[in-house]
Amino acid sequence: MAYIGRPSIVGNFVKLDAISVVNGQAAYTMQNGSANFTDYSTVNQFMVSLNSVIQSPGSSFTVSGSTITFASNLVTNDVIDFIIVFGNSLSSGVPTDATVSTAKLADNAVTNAKLSFNSNQFRNIIINGDMSQAQRGSSTSSITSNTYSLDRFLLSFSGSIGTWTVAQDTTVPTGQGFATSTKIDCTTADASPASGDRIFYTQRIEGQNLQYLKKGTSSAESLTLSFWVRSNKTGTYIINLYDGDNSRQISKSYTISSADTWEKKELTFAGDTTGAFGNDNAVSLYCNFYLGAGTDYTSGTLATSWESATNANAAVGQVNLADSTSNEWYVTGVQLEAGTSASDFEFLPVDVNLRRCQRYFQMYVEGGNTSSKIPIALTAYGSNNATGGVPYYVEMRASPSGSHSNVTCNYGGGTTSITGISYYATAYASGMDITVSGQSWSTGRCVTIQYSATGAYMRFDAELWLIK
Repeated sequence: MAYIGRPSIVGNFVKLDAISVVNGQAAYTMQNGSANFTDYSTVNQFMVSLNSVIQSPGSSFTVSGSTITFASNLVTNDVIDFIIVFGNSLSSGVPTDATVSTAKLADNAVTNAKLSFNSNQFRNIIINGDMSQAQRGSSTSSITSNTYSLDRFLLSFSGSIGTWTVAQDTTVPTGQGFATSTKIDCTTADASPASGDRIFYTQRIEGQNLQYLKKGTSSAESLTLSFWVRSNKTGTYIINLYDGDNSRQISKSYTISSADTWEKKELTFAGDTTGAFGNDNAVSLYCNFYLGAGTDYTSGTLATSWESATNANAAVGQVNLADSTSNEWYVTGVQLEAGTSASDFEFLPVDVNLRRCQRYFQMYVEGGNTSSKIPIALTAYGSNNATGGVPYYVEMRASPSGSHSNVTCNYGGGTTSITGISYYATAYASGMDITVSGQSWSTGRCVTIQYSATGAYMRFDAELWLIK
């Protein structure tokens, strides 16, 4: 069908509420769904029927705001049959299916807040923030020095401040989707830490994962940290972000108000226009949850803005969780993201979360069958020596260090104890060279590695151990 002028647009109109005529009145209020209607640009968008006669816009009636004014006063027998408004705006009514095109949406109109999910995937800078991964085991006790327990989180010390157990726990905030938390339990108290003592729970982050924060530029992004926390020890706690590339820091305090009660905390840190993060696989940013500190770290003024790092300003006001063996501290749902507000916690599939952790640490571990073999095949090159490759689950951050416990050698004719293992590793693959005794292996013989006791393992560690 041909058109003169613009073709009609199906669905791009709204019919206004019926209007009752008042004798001797020319002006009436237009409404749509009982709300005053002003969603138009010009009187020419209106089709008005009065006494079954279509009226001429501008001469038979005018519009201003939500008021339509006829050219003369209406009388009792007059009937306003309908008022229909045509145009490009659909906000005054429910659009007909398939009438909203991409071109009708402003570039900034569709935001994460209007979606049923956050489209910014992998926004959480923290790995294993839901505390679901614990490759090394679910509990580590008698901790007095730097120790990784749950994946990616290090209990870090300066000096000596109590003895601790770190465990993966099932105490979680109700109805938030979390299954596990970290529990840090004081087992030997230190009520009076020395001036240089401190303890904090920390995650260290590679610089190459932080480039989009634009640190060190005028466009530096703010960071928002959110987490759930619980402790019997109420009071002030400190979060410290430390830039290890440029020796800069910023700290914020939070308060645990109610004992033994889960509380959600959100802290925003301004972007830092000084000092860029290194674009490499080394540690650049430390996210430190302080649990106790001596006067070397508490005697100044809390560094609530980025500054050249001064120890005295790092943890001012921090309570001492080490002052009683009754004290314990739980945390879960740790999320650090760009921006000035916290989004819902980003839950990842378990396989994705595990592989992100395995970039830093991975292990072969005995799973209940002490005679099971590790999938490592070696080739004998001497009567008591063999060598071969060790497959990784994923590429590691850097060349790892290897360690083992309770593994033995199977060579087809039986098993024999290993008297020595040396590892030669890269980030992509590891090799191992073993030495045994009392054998007469021929060159080229296949040799495998197997577990020999409950809890046996082979570990490969490429964690960020550097201490600031």
